[in-house]
Amino acid sequence: MASLALFSTFGVPKIPKSQALFSASRPPSKPLIIYFPFRYQRKISRISASVSTQVLRTSPDDLVASILSKVTETDRGILLPKEGHIEVAEVAQQLKEYCVDEPVKCPLIFGEWDVVYCSRPTSPGGGFRSALGRLVFKTNDMIQEVEAPDIVLNKVSFSLFGFVDGRVSLKGKLKALDDKWIQVVFEPPELKFGPLEFQYGGESEVQLEITYVDEKIRLGKGSRGSLFVFQRRR
Repeated sequence: MASLALFSTFGVPKIPKSQALFSASRPPSKPLIIYFPFRYQRKISRISASVSTQVLRTSPDDLVASILSKVTETDRGILLPKEGHIEVAEVAQQLKEYCVDEPVKCPLIFGEWDVVYCSRPTSPGGGFRSALGRLVFKTNDMIQEVEAPDIVLNKVSFSLFGFVDGRVSLKGKLKALDDKWIQVVFEPPELKFGPLEFQYGGESEVQLEITYVDEKIRLGKGSRGSLFVFQRRR
């Protein structure tokens, strides 16, 4: 804010004592003019302040906590409204900036992971996670194991109407396509339902970009745009 300084000076010239303003004996030959010199000065002092705006970046730990809080108790994203999916995608994009340079070579990708979110509900679990499938099969666990050097195991455990337990598992071989993208070719899935256990279908293939990984979570984006959030179990 600018500060305003206002300065004014007034001065009256001195008149000798011997000279009177009015004389009774004779009027002055010239009228006496009294000057009131007036000088007005205005000085404006301006104070300029520069405000430097520094963009504060959220730490990766805070972003990890944020994304986990958004997907917890959402049935792996199914119960999230559209706005919730947008918020998850925004946090995932911010975490991408903190990803290691070559995530496919990072040993942190190995371990046992819970699938806690997917932007498309049928991407993990297939028909078991469709609208009809969820009415019949209640998903208990959705786990992905990545074992060194190149083994991937996907397991979905469920219960039929909450009474009969079952499990679908897929075993695949991992191949690095570049520093961030991997390809996994899965064998035909195995279905265990009560005392029955058998294989069905054929091979399948997926490609996934690892966009972030640390000791707690791993983020991946499929070739069709599906966003996955994995939380480490061990």
